[in-house]
Amino acid sequence: MSSTIALQSPATRECLVHASSHQPAGGLQRALVLIYGVAVYALFLGTFLYAIGFVAGALVPKGINDGAQPASVWRALLVNAGLLALFAVQHTIMARPAFKARWTALIPAAAERSTFVLATCLLLGLIFWQWQPLTGVVWHLDGAAAAALWAGSALGWGLVLLSSFLIDHFDLFGLRQVAMHARGVPYTKPVFQENWLYRMVRHPLLLGFLIAFWCTPHMTWGQLQFALVISLYVFLLGTVVEERDLVAEHGEAYAAYQRRVPKLIPFLKRRA
Repeated sequence: MSSTIALQSPATRECLVHASSHQPAGGLQRALVLIYGVAVYALFLGTFLYAIGFVAGALVPKGINDGAQPASVWRALLVNAGLLALFAVQHTIMARPAFKARWTALIPAAAERSTFVLATCLLLGLIFWQWQPLTGVVWHLDGAAAAALWAGSALGWGLVLLSSFLIDHFDLFGLRQVAMHARGVPYTKPVFQENWLYRMVRHPLLLGFLIAFWCTPHMTWGQLQFALVISLYVFLLGTVVEERDLVAEHGEAYAAYQRRVPKLIPFLKRRA
């Protein structure tokens, strides 16, 4: 049986809205917030599936290596870097407690997470649309090696989805909040279960993304830029800022979790 600790998962920290921010609302407002949340979740599902095809370069109108070749490699690199920087800034700022406190003064607290998901989907759509292909080959593998890398990519995407359900998938993407709001039930934070994958690494969901992005038998310079920038964000900013908030909120409880469990790489020697 897994142990339960009184803190929230690192992957779900950004989605938590204090129950004290819940405000009574009329039936029409609750219905509209519910419709909004369901629509955003449907958009997320479509965006997630498109992202898989975009990275794999299959079954979507425009993959990461599709489109007209840019006239300038440097311009393409700058455009791509700018798109990824926008995504990183949105994730970093909108996930912070101080921003949420100000944001929920303008929108219903129950819609905060759905709005975060909507902004993420819109920025991903912008990346899919405006990404500049750089199709020079970094590596290309065939046969068993290619099959192994495709299997690794599928494993990475599966790890992303599984990790979301191991915490609270519907809370992570805003459905739980709007459903509770529609029933007139005050929002309560999900309790983190330190179980299975979350006992191996603190961020299995992010680890899944990294595996999915790097496991490709045909790596181009554009894909390399995409994977490298996302990896740098995860290692140098995303997890660092998020965990700083968690330590500030939960103190020694989260610090002890950090000491027990590696951040992203399983089975690393843990600190005493």
